[in-house]
Amino acid sequence: MAERPLKLDIYREFARIGQALASEARLLLLDLLAQAPRHVDALASLTGMSVANVSQHLQVLRGAGLVESDREGTKKRYRLADERVLQLWISLQSTGETRLAEVERLTREHPLAGARDGELPREEVGGLVKRGEAVLIDVRPALEFEHGHVPGAVSLPIEELEARIGELPRDRPVVAYCRGTYCLDADEAVAALRERGFDAHRLEGGWPEWQAEGRPVVG
Repeated sequence: MAERPLKLDIYREFARIGQALASEARLLLLDLLAQAPRHVDALASLTGMSVANVSQHLQVLRGAGLVESDREGTKKRYRLADERVLQLWISLQSTGETRLAEVERLTREHPLAGARDGELPREEVGGLVKRGEAVLIDVRPALEFEHGHVPGAVSLPIEELEARIGELPRDRPVVAYCRGTYCLDADEAVAALRERGFDAHRLEGGWPEWQAEGRPVVG
């Protein structure tokens, strides 16, 4: 029995979202916008793409309803359309991790000084920090921390870690997080801290995963 035209028309609209996601460049933009809203030129600087290319990719994402924009003076600032887009992005990663063997292979081939050993589950970290049994550091840029962060976290951007390492206690574990599962800044922070004798761990996932699970947030 042939499918009815209405169903096919609706699925054609759904396919626009799939088409918008079918680009590693646009996924990278979604990943950055999951941290904080940004202007086109800032996204171009962070991704290494030209402003023109970023603008084109953002228009595709906007056409699929995945991002929205507002004006700040003469500039447009882009953001994820709503929390369902964040959930979609996290679900896409989770499905890829489960179904694509290449993802696991690539992860194995790019380890960093055992920084993922002893990764702490998200459900444990909140209690540890609240009880003062661990220190949580957010190694993302300050702009992203200000837009939103895990309760109790201290902003310590990765480029400031060396200069501010003396601020961290040695009598408690230090837990680092950054932009998500595939952000290496937290790995670098953990590796650097362990080299200096700290009991350092990475938070499982990162800010997007924490936020997508509906956990308490600041900002």
